[in-house]
Amino acid sequence: MKILITGGSGFLGARLARTLLAKGSLSVGGAAPRAIESITLADRAPPPDDLARDPRVKFAGGDLNEQVASRTIPAAGTDVVFHLAAAVSGECEADFDLGMRSNLDATRALLDACRALGNQPTFVFSSSLAVFGNLPGQPLPEPISDYTLPTPQGSYGIQKYIGEQLVADYARKKFVRGRSVRLMTVSVRPGRPNGAASSFLSGMIREPLAGVRAQVPVAADTPVALSSPARTIEGIIRAAEASDAEWGPLTAINLPSLRTTVGEMAAALERVAGKDASALLDWTPDPAIIKLVKTWPGNVTFERARGLGLQADTDYVQVVRDYIRENPQAVKLPVQ
Repeated sequence: MKILITGGSGFLGARLARTLLAKGSLSVGGAAPRAIESITLADRAPPPDDLARDPRVKFAGGDLNEQVASRTIPAAGTDVVFHLAAAVSGECEADFDLGMRSNLDATRALLDACRALGNQPTFVFSSSLAVFGNLPGQPLPEPISDYTLPTPQGSYGIQKYIGEQLVADYARKKFVRGRSVRLMTVSVRPGRPNGAASSFLSGMIREPLAGVRAQVPVAADTPVALSSPARTIEGIIRAAEASDAEWGPLTAINLPSLRTTVGEMAAALERVAGKDASALLDWTPDPAIIKLVKTWPGNVTFERARGLGLQADTDYVQVVRDYIRENPQAVKLPVQ
């Protein structure tokens, strides 16, 4: 089996690749498992050293649109495409053209390239809960379900929703086996902050654990729908594995989420690392981030994902402890 991961050198892409390589095989569409022959990581940056050393890993470096146009990717015989590459929410609000090129043009170009392969590859598209937005003067329904009408209020969410519809139509026409999954905000992400408006939802845990101050730009009572890295990767892989009958309608599904608040996240940090950690949080409002984040839902159900056997994280304290266990080199404060 040949697999392509766009955004493959990023945090989620690299974690997905490691998980697949450890599995050694993948069952696609309910069929019998097949050995993974190769995984191509498409990204601007090279992959982490451990992936670069694996003989099953190939690297395709450069701009995604240019790689697809030059037919560098997807390679002939590609069986599964995990399309994770994207410009993130804050970037899309700041640079409209970047978002359209990275999130809309690249997705359509990649779908066209998969169509040209002629073998109906499985196409897993990482969408986002940002497809749901609070219309001015009209509150979001409670809760948000798989079938709630998306009303995105930012360029990123609009681009992701268009991507969902493209995947559904290419799947309806039998060009690909389409699987769109709406990712929740992933927390805790290791590494450096990115340009996402939701980046603080990892930074407010990650930075204090490293002994560094972190800004919290929204109120403590702000509701959020979160997923740990492990649960997120689990959902992405399960989407590829699901048969057409298991998947059901070609529309996107909500991945499982833990419903919590920003204040409860801060309390979890203090429970694990004490007041020295929570004292490093600067509760300084940022109107631009508040404007965008307040349109996102915090109460999201996931019945279709549950039907695939997927479950949400149940305890954010455990999510923080998992981050510490997986990234001990990044933790400078004593933990309990």
